[in-house]
Amino acid sequence: MSKALPLQGVKVADFGWLGIGPLTAMRLAIWGATVVRVESHTRPGSDRIQAPYKDGIPGINRSGSFARMNRGKYGISINLNRPTGLAIAWRLIKWADVMDENFTPGQMKKWGLDYESVKKVKPDIIYMTTNLMGGSGPYAAANGYGYQAAGVSGITYPIGWSDRGPSPYHAAYPDFANPRLGAAAILAALHYRAKTGKGQYLDQSQMEGIGYCLMAPHIMSYETDGVILERSGNLNPSAAPHNVYPCKGDDRWCAIAVSNSEQWRALVAAMGRPELADDPRFSTLLERKKNEAELDALIAQWTVNMTRNEVETVLQKVGVPAHSVEDTRDLRKDPQLDYRQYWQRLTHSEMGDATYRGTGYTLSKGREVSLAAPCLGEHNEYVFKQILGMTDDEISEALIEGGITTDADLPEMKGAI
Repeated sequence: MSKALPLQGVKVADFGWLGIGPLTAMRLAIWGATVVRVESHTRPGSDRIQAPYKDGIPGINRSGSFARMNRGKYGISINLNRPTGLAIAWRLIKWADVMDENFTPGQMKKWGLDYESVKKVKPDIIYMTTNLMGGSGPYAAANGYGYQAAGVSGITYPIGWSDRGPSPYHAAYPDFANPRLGAAAILAALHYRAKTGKGQYLDQSQMEGIGYCLMAPHIMSYETDGVILERSGNLNPSAAPHNVYPCKGDDRWCAIAVSNSEQWRALVAAMGRPELADDPRFSTLLERKKNEAELDALIAQWTVNMTRNEVETVLQKVGVPAHSVEDTRDLRKDPQLDYRQYWQRLTHSEMGDATYRGTGYTLSKGREVSLAAPCLGEHNEYVFKQILGMTDDEISEALIEGGITTDADLPEMKGAI
């Protein structure tokens, strides 16, 4: 890792699993922190057995899902239900500046690794807990994943078509949005500790975080007018047209949005229909909203005879926001992403070379991490000896007692893989 990266020297004990915890810690790794991911062969996280698998071959170390959420980390495997495993966890915590966890509320306390216990030993620790509903309140103990967080936060309700039920995101969106807030909170806590020497407990609620990101207009509408904003497909109350339109080719589309009169006139001129600019049905935003279905049909009649790139080029030239709708194949060939070196090729110990997505920004002082996600327990020897200073005798004792886990401890997982 480059010494120029901003979090060089920051040490993180990652007790997270599945999505939000590991993704939060991965952001710190991308910025240069040394992150150690804690796992166990006795109960591997379900993120390790999620498809797709490299080359279609299932395996505990072959999940593309795990790989994309854990790059830049070292990986160890211990059993927190064994005294020697718990002792290793404590050594890791004493080494760390930051620790994160997203277990079911109460689990860390059962191990004696809750914040109140940890701060007695490591007063300046920055300890982040993140779960569905937050660490306090009547529903703090509720179980759930990102899908449930999306539902309970309110963001699922307004997504979809007006004549159908909610159409939630295809993935656990809160697990991918909330880590940005969590990482920002950790940065603020690190800044505070640098000034005061004091650690902090960070209690993150997935429900609150995703609601903060996406529900503000809906809450404002209800608070000011008592109006619940309903599902409206791709439409937008402040723009018309605002939709995706069919283009030449198999399942090809272009997204177009018009938010002012200048863009409206430019659009209809590009369509070869300048008379529509002053048509009473469409001359103002209010009228366009009233006649939106008819307007969308007219635009679709124009776009369907052109490729999506042709539509994009024509409209971009005249100042109308328009972009092609890209699938994964298109993204991998996108010249803009290639130019910005968005895609990374990393070498995984078992899967070999694979492509990893970037972060969406570049740092002027340093490149991103070049360490692929760890295999289960891959860095046991390095972390135990070089980072935690354990002796060979201590490691042997932990192996015999079951505190350090190995492939022999893997449960039967035929039904899962």
